[in-house]
Amino acid sequence: MTTDPHARDGRPILVTGGAGFIGSNIAHRLAREGHNVIVYDALVREGVRRNLEWLKSSHGDKIDVRIADIRNEAAMTDAVQASQAVFHMAAQVAVTTSLVDPRDDFAINIAGTLNVLEAARLSPQPPAVIFASTNKVYGDLADLAFDETANGYQPVDPLVKAYGIGEARPLDFHTPYGCSKGAADQYVLDYARSYGVPGAVLRMSCIYGERQMGTEDQGWVAHFLIRALEGRTIDIYGDGHQVRDILEVSDAVDTYLALWRQIDRYSGHVFNLGGGPNNAVSLRTVLAEIEAIVGHPIDLRFGDWRAGDQRYFVADRRSADAALGLAKPADWRSGLRRLATWLSAERNLPLGAAPQPTLKVAV
Repeated sequence: MTTDPHARDGRPILVTGGAGFIGSNIAHRLAREGHNVIVYDALVREGVRRNLEWLKSSHGDKIDVRIADIRNEAAMTDAVQASQAVFHMAAQVAVTTSLVDPRDDFAINIAGTLNVLEAARLSPQPPAVIFASTNKVYGDLADLAFDETANGYQPVDPLVKAYGIGEARPLDFHTPYGCSKGAADQYVLDYARSYGVPGAVLRMSCIYGERQMGTEDQGWVAHFLIRALEGRTIDIYGDGHQVRDILEVSDAVDTYLALWRQIDRYSGHVFNLGGGPNNAVSLRTVLAEIEAIVGHPIDLRFGDWRAGDQRYFVADRRSADAALGLAKPADWRSGLRRLATWLSAERNLPLGAAPQPTLKVAV
């Protein structure tokens, strides 16, 4: 167990997007460990008010709520400069939304991150900044050759097949979302290099778990479960053989906190974060497991591939595991069942219930 070097620092810890899925889980863990937490959130996404209520009811005065946008420079500066560390989770998170409104995507993901970094740089005691990046910074991986197997696309390259995509993979931003998150990712690393702001980056694959209010555009594991519990059609973009290494949120939180606690050693570093090869599954494999969980068939509707979608992404965990001393991540099947149980209780949708009438929408 790594000793927390910040345990005696009385300043709170800031979680931007702290009422969101991963942010609320980080805030919960920090408060449970005794830290005071500033939850900074614009509360614009569905379900986040429920997460905020949960945090307040669980931890009371340990949660300092700041309802504000990360584009609000003054509010952001006040929160950052009051804190010993910043987990920067707030973002525009959907590729589809970025294609519709790239200017807003830029303002949130790049300018908002710059507000965090500038506030940290100008602070008398610069806080650590741990940034939530994405596997989308690597582009669509179109140069890789794949075989189609019973569990989806698998790389022909034996090293990639064995370990996944490593941090040495060249950046290749696709879509405005990939550009904005990638640019913010690079700003965090450069502020560590140019200004000495302690900062590091985690490039995430697919995270799932409790407090996730998945939608078609983001949070697909929870979205699939919610639609299945409701007995509604699930839209699949592409052929469903695309592969992702899904990681339960408790394992992601372990990684964020481990990186923060060793920020003096790993400032300026980037790590890929996902479930790794043992948790690499195709969408069709996950859907088959969901059918077994809910106890009835799922109606699927297939559409065209979406811009920038990867046939395959599995994070090579070796660097993060070795540097941060991470435990083996949870098995995806047990994690999926835990999420199904939580969603069933949260939405009052009993597991195994008869499906509701299917919503039919023209393709």
